[in-house]
Amino acid sequence: QVQLVESGGGLVQPGGSLRLSCAASGSFLSINAMGWYRQAPGKQRELVAGITSGGRTNYADSIKGRFTISRDNAKNTVYLQMNSLKAEDTAVYYCNVNGYELGLRTFISWGQGTQVTVSS
Repeated sequence: QVQLVESGGGLVQPGGSLRLSCAASGSFLSINAMGWYRQAPGKQRELVAGITSGGRTNYADSIKGRFTISRDNAKNTVYLQMNSLKAEDTAVYYCNVNGYELGLRTFISWGQGTQVTVSS
């Protein structure tokens, strides 16, 4: 079992910043990719940013230059620094982690979601 605990969401004005965190805990051998998805009301969940175990990153075009994903492997934690936030960034943000459990079984885990609201 791998548990993900997210934090850092909230209400922010347009142009403001927020930093999301997601910490993984439980029984696992290793973590591979970590990422953030978001889902706005009435829309499908979409990938925001991802980062591999080696630190390679990828971003959705809509947030390039504004958001930065990073990870602390010692803490099994992934971060999403969000700057220059826009109203269209309003969504529930979900952390996603995959890796290997005991017995080399792969796992994919999702966080509970954290609300980000950008509004004046």
